[in-house]
Amino acid sequence: MNAIVNIDPKAGDSKTEHLVVIGNGMAGCRAVEEILARNPDRYRITIFGAEPRVNYDRIMLSPVLAGEKKFEDIIINDQAWYDDNQIELVSGDAIIAIKRGAKEVVSASGRVTPYDKLLIATGSDPFIIPVPGKDLDGVVTFRDLDDVDKMLAAADAGQARGGGRAVVIGGGLLGLEAAHGLNLRGMDVTVIHLMPTLMERQLDEAAGFLLKSELERRGQTILTEANTAAIIDAGDGRVESVQLSDGRVIAADIVVMAVGIRPNVRLAQEAGLDVERGILVDDYMVTSDPSILAVGECVQHRGACYGLVAPLWDMCRALADAATGTETAGYQGSVTSTKLKVSGINLFSAGDFSGGDECEDIVMRDASRGVYKRVVVKDNKLIGAVLYGDVADGGWYFDLLKKEEDVSDIREALIFGQAFASGGALADPNMAVAALSDDAEICGCNGVSKGQVVACINSGAGDLDAVRAGCKASASCGQCTNLVESLLAITLGDEFARERKVKTMCKCTSFGHSDVRRLILEKQLTSIPHVMQELHWTTPDGCSSCRPALNYYLLCALPGKYVDDQQSRFVNERLHANIQKDGTYSVVPRMWGGVTNPRELRAIADAAEKYNAGMVKVTGGQRLDIFGIKKEDLPSIWADLNAAGMVSGHAYGKSLRTVKTCVGSEWCRFGTQDSTGLGIKLERMSWGSWMPHKFKMAVSGCPRNCAEATIKDFGVICVDSGYELHIGGNGGIHLRGTDLLCKVETEREALEYAAAFVQYYREDAWYLERTAPWVERVGLDLIKQKIVEDADNRADLAQRFYFSQNYSQHDPWEKRAKGEDAHLHAPLLAEVD
Repeated sequence: MNAIVNIDPKAGDSKTEHLVVIGNGMAGCRAVEEILARNPDRYRITIFGAEPRVNYDRIMLSPVLAGEKKFEDIIINDQAWYDDNQIELVSGDAIIAIKRGAKEVVSASGRVTPYDKLLIATGSDPFIIPVPGKDLDGVVTFRDLDDVDKMLAAADAGQARGGGRAVVIGGGLLGLEAAHGLNLRGMDVTVIHLMPTLMERQLDEAAGFLLKSELERRGQTILTEANTAAIIDAGDGRVESVQLSDGRVIAADIVVMAVGIRPNVRLAQEAGLDVERGILVDDYMVTSDPSILAVGECVQHRGACYGLVAPLWDMCRALADAATGTETAGYQGSVTSTKLKVSGINLFSAGDFSGGDECEDIVMRDASRGVYKRVVVKDNKLIGAVLYGDVADGGWYFDLLKKEEDVSDIREALIFGQAFASGGALADPNMAVAALSDDAEICGCNGVSKGQVVACINSGAGDLDAVRAGCKASASCGQCTNLVESLLAITLGDEFARERKVKTMCKCTSFGHSDVRRLILEKQLTSIPHVMQELHWTTPDGCSSCRPALNYYLLCALPGKYVDDQQSRFVNERLHANIQKDGTYSVVPRMWGGVTNPRELRAIADAAEKYNAGMVKVTGGQRLDIFGIKKEDLPSIWADLNAAGMVSGHAYGKSLRTVKTCVGSEWCRFGTQDSTGLGIKLERMSWGSWMPHKFKMAVSGCPRNCAEATIKDFGVICVDSGYELHIGGNGGIHLRGTDLLCKVETEREALEYAAAFVQYYREDAWYLERTAPWVERVGLDLIKQKIVEDADNRADLAQRFYFSQNYSQHDPWEKRAKGEDAHLHAPLLAEVD
């Protein structure tokens, strides 16, 4: 093996050599980035990629599968990066041969390219277990975007049939992330794992049990100690089921193989390079041929092959130092840590947790909080850590582990974390981050240390987005966002504090509404306790201000997954009726677009008479309100109204209230369009949707505006050429006329724009913020940009709204009226009964 520091003596010359890179993935491009950062004029660079696309973040394939991100969100280097750095990208044309004698590479298209230096960054290949049926259509791996597209197609096909079935073989990191994504896409998921413990390389038995229990609680089926015997053919070359060695058969529309990876060494072997499990490299990533370098998952260094991303960054730095003539100690190997990117599951593992006679285990369990911590100490040094439920101290443990620091002075407090071990001096998260060393890892996804983040801030990055753009910290999974924000606060002091000054949600937290909404998505939080734990709520159970807000934010972020917490709602929403000053309630059945019929009128009259209503009144929203109903009569009156086909008008809720209409072109001589028909369509599309505040719509059939559309949250004015769409009106205490959003020609467009506007408001506004102040806060120009100017974004917003409506449009008393088990509303019924 060669151990050279200065690979090229001509380091001062200008682009004298041609560097060819095989692999357009994370390792290959990161190595090029590091070289460019040291000497941008050193090499003329050509990159070959097998995939027909630019470099993207494979770590973030799981969020793409789960629907949380799009491909555009995970691009690391766009085409402009290649162009700006004069890099020739040859995508979709894999290298098939290396001719070392001629110093050339040959691509699949027949292209022959000479090189002076060659960098092999071919990564790894997924391991396919050799069982019958492994080559059937519907058996996929989970390594690239094409695999994700196949899984998404299977999920879409399953939804079209009313539900699909997925089997994931492998309960490791990738397998569980694939299972989570497919589960979020509506598939019935079964995970088959050969070993007794999930993620057995990263978790001990106790943490593995907690993880299995949580995944099962979410509806996944987890089969451990299960061996796949065969994948069964449906008879047409497609997968139908998976058969286990014990005879069990599990139906499947798609099978995901996620049992492991192995270094992709074929090219190196055929070229005659030294290869064992991986391509053998020295501390400077030089292979047995001095002109050929290798980096990433394809290499073997000091007997070790790494399948995680963090070691790649250390390799790339060592390679770039040597390739540009920078004095370096080379790559010394890596201690690795693992985090699981599954919504709401906090899990961290690092080092050796296997223990032994010379090791000491320190364990803490808090069953009520779902927290488990285990650290392993040997010779007064931390050698391993497993955290489940609370991973806030993961970075601190990892720093202690890598530096092999003596922990004897803090032995008694070690398991309680950094703040406790410091005697409370580091209880402030900012102080805890300040105490970390400059080489402590902040962002594992992108290999960014504390010192690099601080340098980026000192170079002018004044906010989170600027840091993400400058050094990529927090630009991937987002789990280190709090650490980066702490470094911003420490480095910029009062300047950053002024920029970050926001109105907090309540006295229980220092976070504002926007930050909480963002962090729910970034940290993938799935319940109110998860939010309060992860964001360090000062009041353990919250208060009457923050709990309803958190309940709404989670409902909006996780439709179909988050279970509505009835006890976090106001009394009107718990009872689905408006409480009056005498303690009785008013009940308002929905009248679509203000239109009713004799059957509904008879049902309302009968109900008013049967339950001794004190008054029946026509509301401003063109409905009939039945006043004076006793609490104990609420289930019965709704059963009677349901029997007549009437559903709740949600007059009590932070939700769509009414869609007011005029008679339009059907009856009025001034009407230009069917305003009543459009109003009914809008109401049927939007009813049941929970909102930050009450939400009202109206459709007027002509500019005379009899339905008062210009003081509604969303209003439509019909004109001869189509429809004028208005937003942000308010007819309450502070009257506000609407702003014109745009004009459209068809009903279909009006419905899509309405759905997009509603969803944008639902996802961005603060709880209890009406559309009028929200529009003024975010600005009309931004709303137009998101909805009118960006057609793709408008369609995405509308689709997310339609998807959420699948889980919102149920009447609160329908199951009770039908005599079915209304388990979802048990708290409500218990309170009534």
